Amino acid sequence: MGASILSVLHLLRLDGRVAIVTGGAGHLGFAMGSALAEVGAQVVLVDIDLERVTAAAEQVAADTGVRACGIACDLADENAVRRLPERVVADFGRLDILINNAAFVGTSGLDGWAEPFERQTSASWRLAMEVNLTAVFSLVQASTPFLRKSGCGSIVNIGSIYGFLGPDWSLYGGTKMANPAAYAASKGGLIQLTRWLATTLGPDIRVNCVSPGGVARGQPESFTEQYVARTPLGRMATEEDFKGAAVYLAGDLSRYVTGQHLVVDGGWSVW
Repeated sequence: MGASILSVLHLLRLDGRVAIVTGGAGHLGFAMGSALAEVGAQVVLVDIDLERVTAAAEQVAADTGVRACGIACDLADENAVRRLPERVVADFGRLDILINNAAFVGTSGLDGWAEPFERQTSASWRLAMEVNLTAVFSLVQASTPFLRKSGCGSIVNIGSIYGFLGPDWSLYGGTKMANPAAYAASKGGLIQLTRWLATTLGPDIRVNCVSPGGVARGQPESFTEQYVARTPLGRMATEEDFKGAAVYLAGDLSRYVTGQHLVVDGGWSVW
């Protein structure tokens, strides 16, 4: 048999490519940004807090030896979102990868958010949609010319198991944990937007989605025990569990993959 034209190690590397990761100062965004940097990509972490995102980028650069920077951006500010890709290209010269990770989650401190359904507010709903879904639309639209020019443009949206599953409220009994309607609706919309974008932006740009399961972050013991009991792999996730999915979908390992929804949940959703 003849030798493979491209080795797996060649397909793995992202040297020379530039990636934007929104929510880059958070646990998951930092892990995915670090993973891309580990295989050679220059990384731009984006978050609302300048001090935190700058520190996160400095850590990525120190750990990996590649260029990384932090940019503060409020994703509820459409003008700021639309200027972001141009700012990155002006500084780095190109844009190849966009990871839409930022989102309001169940623990976010919005008024009328982490409440029983009857007390959830339309104001928190609208803001969640703006950040979790509309900002993705705007950022992808503004990034498209640069990603087309790249020749290897890849978009990875970060969904959630609650974008395609309903919550099991028995897990939440006796806790203050929340699972707001707007979070589920926005993540479900993001999964479908992934499919729509894949057929619209191909063949120049690939678009895929990763839906994480529950990540261990000090949840109440009662919740964790029940969650783990229902998970075939017998544990909650850590941030490191998503690094492989991010690298796979961002680069050439998945160069014939688009419009797909990769669920990384330890088997939670197979029941």
